[in-house]
Amino acid sequence: MPNDVLILDGQSLTVADVYTVAYGRRPVQISEEAIVRVKASRDLIFELAEQDVPVYGLNRGVGWNKDRVIDKAFFERFNRNLILSHSAGVGAEAAEEEVRAVMLVRLNALLLGCTGVQLAIVQRYVDFLNLEIHPMLPLKGSVGAADITILSHIGLSFIGEGEVVMNGERLPTEAAMNKAGLKPLVLGPKDGLAIVSSNALSAGTGALVLHECEEILELADIVYALSLEALRGNVSPLDEAVHRVRPYKGQLKSVAHVRDILKQSYLWNSNLVDSLQDPLSFRGACQIHGAAYDALQYTREQLHIHLNSSDDNPCVLLEEKRILSCANFESVSWTLGFEMLGSALHHVSKSACYRTIKLGTPSFTGLSRFLTANEEYSIGYCTVQKTITALDAEIRHLSNPASADYFSLAGDLEDHAANSPYVVAKTRDIIDRLYYIIGIEALHAVQAIDLRKDLTQGLGTKAAYESIRSAVPFLGEDRNLSIDIEQAYQLLKSGQFLAKVRASLIN
Repeated sequence: MPNDVLILDGQSLTVADVYTVAYGRRPVQISEEAIVRVKASRDLIFELAEQDVPVYGLNRGVGWNKDRVIDKAFFERFNRNLILSHSAGVGAEAAEEEVRAVMLVRLNALLLGCTGVQLAIVQRYVDFLNLEIHPMLPLKGSVGAADITILSHIGLSFIGEGEVVMNGERLPTEAAMNKAGLKPLVLGPKDGLAIVSSNALSAGTGALVLHECEEILELADIVYALSLEALRGNVSPLDEAVHRVRPYKGQLKSVAHVRDILKQSYLWNSNLVDSLQDPLSFRGACQIHGAAYDALQYTREQLHIHLNSSDDNPCVLLEEKRILSCANFESVSWTLGFEMLGSALHHVSKSACYRTIKLGTPSFTGLSRFLTANEEYSIGYCTVQKTITALDAEIRHLSNPASADYFSLAGDLEDHAANSPYVVAKTRDIIDRLYYIIGIEALHAVQAIDLRKDLTQGLGTKAAYESIRSAVPFLGEDRNLSIDIEQAYQLLKSGQFLAKVRASLIN
């Protein structure tokens, strides 16, 4: 992981940056230009407050209470109450990496100067990230029309309430602040709303999911290539000319990757073709994976816009000296991208399951039933078919749309939402199950390759084979397969398998 400081300006944050700050604990710093914008925006807030211009969340209430006047003397109390009353998240708490992603995404948007927040709050995000102070953040309770019920828990920590994790220890925020030499913040006009009114939970965790999705698709390509060798499959569907006449970007990316993985493989010897046409789970894998790559690219582009734009309501227009009510917190554009991605990943899952089943079927492979080493004395991979199909059924249901399941809330003022945090969480759950499914496919592929004996493998498939076999030995006789499956899953998730195959393609 890079340890260089990430300079934030509100306009150039990437999905990769979010990952390095979250998992690599990369330190952050605010650009000088962004500091100037934040200060100028704050000055404008006070100017409007002095003029008593009605501003949502500034001198007027929020939600259904938008008609209630907030007197200057009540600014601190109102903003503190806003944080406390909106802290309504429940359920499992976010991992430290997720909390870091959420704080980073909110910090970056604040630097656009569209919020009017005091500089001390902006600096507190920086302090928490660099000092590795991570608020306890429940993950459930946001409908995605700004993640106010969840982000309020970060606000709790800023004012010295709640709990945080610091140096691996869970402790009261006040104790952590004392250790770090920090003091609780005193909130002023619009500060509470600036902290809570954002989609940073769904966008931050979404960025991490997209990083993981890129890797799972790369793994799917690798294991498919391994299965093709195991099948003695027909490589004519990988011919570059076939794909040039149907040039979807994702499809071209997948087939180029698979061809690289299979360089020097015995499959390219044309006299070894056993089948004129393989099943579509083999023949069309690059088209299927390509569709998922395309969905990923669309979603990444949409989320990248969000990461570097304002989702504040009201929105401070600094140059025009105006502050306007708006709905920029609407996240439906990139939320729909995640739903599309979930559907695409289910196609990847289903195809992997079919390839796995066919690798255990003698009429397709010419090998033993369920790839057993001894058909008379052992059962082999028979029952694992139930495992993968059960996991695929879960993926199928996780891929169902959820963005349209919303209620009209807050006195019928808030009658649209996108359930963005839940949609993102479902996508991550899909990917987690895919690690198992692809891992099981890989176990079948290397078993079939061992049964064939003395194959000349591709540069990438040989590295993939060796990596799997370093974790899971040949299935010579029946044993507890749950252990093997877990080993394969952990190997794929660790990044070691992917790193080894990538290295083989460079050398």
